[in-house]
Amino acid sequence: METLNIRPLADRVLVEPAAADQRTSGGIIIPDTAKEKPQKGVVVAVGNGKKDEPMTVKVGDNVLYGKYAGTELNFNGKDYMIMRESDIVAII
Repeated sequence: METLNIRPLADRVLVEPAAADQRTSGGIIIPDTAKEKPQKGVVVAVGNGKKDEPMTVKVGDNVLYGKYAGTELNFNGKDYMIMRESDIVAII
């Protein structure tokens, strides 16, 4: 596993989104234009938190986040999302 040189600041979290489903449960292949953006992923890096609010998520947590949460970025050919911890809805 390569080391990641991105370190989120304050209450921000770096998440690697889960892959979008390629097929439906019935076996129908979903075209790229119809795929929905995944709303879950794995936490890759965590900031230090705010002064009076420690971070509740940690690296390796599987999380659910809002549909329009965060900012997408591509680093070394991989897609990531950087978002505030408050955009995370749940830890799975």
